[in-house]
Amino acid sequence: MELRTEAVVATVEMSELKSREDDPSESHEYESLPPHASLTTHMTAGAVAGILEHTVMYPVDSVKTRMQSLQPDPKAQYRGVYEALQRIVRTEGVLRPLRGLNITMLGAGPAHALYFACYERVKRSLSDIIQNGGNSHIANGVAGSVATVLHDAVMNPAEVIKQRMQMFNSPYRGLWDCIVTVTRREGVAAFYRSYSTQLTMNIPFQAVHFITYEQTQERLNPERRYRPTSHIVSGAAAGALSAAVTTPLDVCKTLLNTQEHGALRSSGQVGGNLSGMVNTFRTVYRLGGAPAFFKGAQARIIFQMPSTAIAWSVYEFFKYILTRQQHESLQRQRGHGQEPKQEAGSGPT
Repeated sequence: MELRTEAVVATVEMSELKSREDDPSESHEYESLPPHASLTTHMTAGAVAGILEHTVMYPVDSVKTRMQSLQPDPKAQYRGVYEALQRIVRTEGVLRPLRGLNITMLGAGPAHALYFACYERVKRSLSDIIQNGGNSHIANGVAGSVATVLHDAVMNPAEVIKQRMQMFNSPYRGLWDCIVTVTRREGVAAFYRSYSTQLTMNIPFQAVHFITYEQTQERLNPERRYRPTSHIVSGAAAGALSAAVTTPLDVCKTLLNTQEHGALRSSGQVGGNLSGMVNTFRTVYRLGGAPAFFKGAQARIIFQMPSTAIAWSVYEFFKYILTRQQHESLQRQRGHGQEPKQEAGSGPT
């Protein structure tokens, strides 16, 4: 009887273990996705998350761009985010804070698809080497930095157009007019003038972002299950901290993207265009001293906290749903005695 009892207990335990492995919501490997998850899963979830991240809080991003102006027009000097939004809507129209949203959506989809797919793959590969598959802050930081290079290569031209259209008294009639005018006057290189500065900003931004997110997840969600609240809180904390520490570089990036005429005139930049990170740092300091590097910091943090929370919660949701669908499809194929089909990019990494 004792032998039979032990056999039954062992069978039950094995059954529970198999059930846990089969259910994505219970898997400890959820954060990296099971090995059968395809590249399409990462890219689809990332694209949706990226578009929502940039669109939901876009009016605050417009305010941030204006508040970072080094020599603002007297009509575009704002005391705070809410006051700025009120005045823009009242004096320039309800849709003015959304100007440039179209190019942002066009760039955010593919940029974030590459961003999240690259992050997950590099993180998994490095974690296997460094921590034998466990969570590694080094792997998270390196993966975030590598993903940023791809993301910014796609997003930088969209950022240039977006910020030029966000500025007060922007001379461009619309998206196409901005592209044609900038290309004709400054050349195609103008769309990548701030790329090195953007990378210099975004690599530490994303390293801090991913390390903070993963560290917060370790505390709030150590089992790595799908828990929306933990993803929202972790995303908000990651966004706030990374935005705060990289604001000085964001101010420089905005100046390079917009080529703000008033600021360039005041700094003695006669003819030509401002370029180079060192030169931009000098210009910002000459015009406003150390405080100028933190212009728009409040708006930047207010924008990044909910945006990053939205991005992570949406990404994790779609990752969970798509993975579950793939798992159920595989189970059905096995149930019918068929060999499971693997999508491109799927399989162990």
